[in-house]
Amino acid sequence: MIEIVGVRFKKVGKIYYFDPDDLNIERGTAVIVETVRGIEYGIVEIGNRNVDDAGIIQPLKKVIRIATEEDHQINLENKEKEKEAFEICVEKIKKHKLGMKLIDVELTFDMNKIIFYFTAEGRVDFRELVKELASVFRTRIELRQIGVRDEAKMLNGIGICGRTLCCATFLGDFTPVSIKMAKDQNLSLNPTKISGICGRLMCCLKYEEDTYEELNKNLPREGDIIHTVSGDGEVLSVNVLRQTVKAAVRKNPQDPPTIGVFAVDEIQIISRRVIREDEKDEKDDELKDILD
Repeated sequence: MIEIVGVRFKKVGKIYYFDPDDLNIERGTAVIVETVRGIEYGIVEIGNRNVDDAGIIQPLKKVIRIATEEDHQINLENKEKEKEAFEICVEKIKKHKLGMKLIDVELTFDMNKIIFYFTAEGRVDFRELVKELASVFRTRIELRQIGVRDEAKMLNGIGICGRTLCCATFLGDFTPVSIKMAKDQNLSLNPTKISGICGRLMCCLKYEEDTYEELNKNLPREGDIIHTVSGDGEVLSVNVLRQTVKAAVRKNPQDPPTIGVFAVDEIQIISRRVIREDEKDEKDDELKDILD
């Protein structure tokens, strides 16, 4: 076991582990730590805790100190400098006529580096921009291109659910989201209904995916042939949450079909509908093209 504290540098950023170095640090305490980017100011999200060595990448860097009043003041001053740097960089981008959109600026606590986050359609030659920014700020300059999801996380906004974006509220990391998750949950494959304001599939599709996978295990698919007390027939639709299926069944082959709703424990799957790979791939590719 090893003792750690979890520190977050952004409001909804990833939590990084540090060695508390015999300090008893409570959640919400501001600390000064050393990172690969330099000396940083962060907030403790996980107080002193012993965890298994296997889950930690060692060696851990130590907490330098609990932030002082002077450190708090420096952090506030850095925030103001970031706003100034943002305005200056926007002007320089316009001057050089670069096809890039500045999203955010970060200044390390020790002012050893300024990081400019931007989005662009493709690759951007910003060498001249970096030289000019370095001459203005007299420190190390890093321009980092980010994706549309990171842009939404930094800028925040209101999702189609009417609430602030999950990624900007509580999601520390992005998790992979696939079209299969929307299909498993019987959602409309209309891109406007399953994609977020970033234009990618909504992160919330992942929240209930494990439950839907478990519920779908015992259910047939649309088009499957099933046996019921009312006869054999084809599945027309499936209600995953109610664990029921709607099917057109008939007692005898010459009888007209009747529509009925059956619970999953009242049916027996006779045969599965064969889904051609080319049909599946074609539909997935079509949706991916729209989302991209």
